[in-house]
Amino acid sequence: MRELPRQCQPRAARPAPAAPRARPAAAAAMALTLFDTDEYRPPVWKSYLYQLQQEAPHPRRITCTREVENRPKYYGREFHGMISREEADQLLSVAEGSYLIRESQRQPGTYTLALRFGSQTRNFRLYYDGKHFVGEKRFESIHDLVTDGLITLYIETKAAEYIAKMTINPIYEHIGYTTLNREPAHKKHMPTLRDEHDGKESTGEDEVAEKRLTSLVRRATLKENEHIPKYEKIHNFKVHTFRGPHWCEYCANFMWGLIAQGVKCAGVRNSLRVSMCRVGDRQISRCCCETGVQLHFTYKPADSQRATDPKSCPLLANLKENCGLNVHKQCSKMVPNDCKPDLKHVKKVYSCDLTTLVKAHFTKRPMVVDMCIREIESRGLNSEGLYRVSGFSDLIEDVKMAFDRDGEKADISVNMYEDINIITGALKLYFRDLPIPLITYDAYPKFIESAKTTDPDEQLEILHEALKLLPPAHCETLRYLMAHLKRVTLHEKENLMSAENLGIVFGPTLMRAPELDAMAALNDIRYQRLVVEMLIKNEDILF
Repeated sequence: MRELPRQCQPRAARPAPAAPRARPAAAAAMALTLFDTDEYRPPVWKSYLYQLQQEAPHPRRITCTREVENRPKYYGREFHGMISREEADQLLSVAEGSYLIRESQRQPGTYTLALRFGSQTRNFRLYYDGKHFVGEKRFESIHDLVTDGLITLYIETKAAEYIAKMTINPIYEHIGYTTLNREPAHKKHMPTLRDEHDGKESTGEDEVAEKRLTSLVRRATLKENEHIPKYEKIHNFKVHTFRGPHWCEYCANFMWGLIAQGVKCAGVRNSLRVSMCRVGDRQISRCCCETGVQLHFTYKPADSQRATDPKSCPLLANLKENCGLNVHKQCSKMVPNDCKPDLKHVKKVYSCDLTTLVKAHFTKRPMVVDMCIREIESRGLNSEGLYRVSGFSDLIEDVKMAFDRDGEKADISVNMYEDINIITGALKLYFRDLPIPLITYDAYPKFIESAKTTDPDEQLEILHEALKLLPPAHCETLRYLMAHLKRVTLHEKENLMSAENLGIVFGPTLMRAPELDAMAALNDIRYQRLVVEMLIKNEDILF
C-alpha cells in the first residue's frame, strides 16, 4: 500500500513495532487457532495499525505572511513561492507534520511539497490535474493529501516488519464469507452408529445392519459431495475508498489512510463501448466491456457512445454480481479464486454469468438447465421437431420471468405449460442470454479450428483440447447438455431431430464469435453447426 515515492522512506532501518503494541495482534492470532473450524466464529480484528494511525502526526500548515506573485489558483497560503530547500527546512522545523509548498528553483513552473517527518524535511514533486497528487492517490485538498501521507509514512516506519508479515496468519478461512463455501460439520463427520444397549454387546445381525447403514450414509455423502462441486471464480478487485474505519477481511488488520485504503471485489466493470453491427437481417448493438466480455443485445444506445451507467445496458445491469470482499492491496494477491457473490446481488437467473449463478446457488449446473432438461425428457422426447419448432414467445418470456422470480421453485410442469416447445424455447433463450456464451470467447477459436479440420481423429484431439479451455462450470453444463441431446437423437424416428439438425439449432445458441466483424461471424455459422454436431456424436468419448 505504498503510495508516496520510494525515496521518501527513512534511510535508517525502520524499527519493529513495540512489544506492548504487538501483543493484541498476537493474541488475536492465537485466539483464531483455538476456534473450531467447523463452526463460524466472529473474527478478532487486530487494532495495532489503527492505534498507529491515531498516533500519526497531524498536518500543520505553514502559511506565507507575504504576498506571492504568480501563485497558482489551486494553492492557498501554504504556497511560499520560489524559496530554497534550506529556507523551507528552517520554516518547517517548528513541529512534526508541518508542511508548505514551494516553487522549484531548478525547474521553475514545477512545485514541491515540503513535509516535516521524522525530524527531517521530505520533498515531493506535487502535481495537479483537477486533484492534487504525488503518487497514485488523488486528493481534493492539500490538507487531505498531507494527512494521508503522514499516516502512511508513520505506519510504514513504525510497523514495517509487522506489515511485511501480516499475510502469514490470515483469518480469511475463519470469516463468515468463506464459511459459505465450506461443507457443514454434520456432513464432514460420519455419525457414530454403534450403540450399546443396556451394556450388552451388539449382535452379529446388528453389526450387519450397522454396516449396511454406514455404507448407505457414506454413499449418500459421496453423492451429495459430487452434486456440489467447488468451482473457481476470480475476484475482481478494484481500488476502493472506505468510509469510516475498515479492517482487511484476509489478515484482520486495519486498512489505513484517508482514501484508497484497499481494494474491493466489485464485480463486472461498468464502462462499456457500444457499437452497431448487422447479423443476418437484424441490426443489433454489440457491447464490449473493459474486461473483454462482448455482449449482444437488442437495446440500442447512441452509436459508439461510452456507457458508464449500468442501466444504459440491460445485460450489464444484471452483471453487478460481486462478493464485496475488502482487503489490503498486498493481501489481494494471497486471496484464493473463490469469489462467491451474495445471493442478494444475483437478482436474476437469465442474463447472469454462469459461474456466478452456480456458485451463488451452490449447484453443479444452472437450475434452468437441470429443470428444463428433466421436464423435456419426462414428456417431450418423441415430440416432432423438438428444439426446432418454436413455442409461443410470450409464454417463453413467462417461463423466463418465473425463473428470475422464483428460481428453483418455478413451476414448468405440464399443468402450467402443456406445449413442450415452450420449455425448449426457454432453455435456448437461457443460453442465448448468457453474457459469456457456454462455449466461451477464449475457447471459441479452438472449437472452430476443430470444425475446419478434415481428419476425424485430429478433430477429436482438437475438440478435447478445446474443452480444457472452458471454465469448469461451463464444461460441466456443456457435458450435461450434450448427453441430453444425444438421448434426443436416439428418438430420431419420432422427433425427426438428428445430430445435424440439433447442430443447426444449437450452434449459434451456444457459440458467439468474439470478433466485431459481422461478416466473419456469419461465415463461422456453418462451423458452429459442425462443432455441436461433433460434440453430440462423440459425447461418450469427449466427456
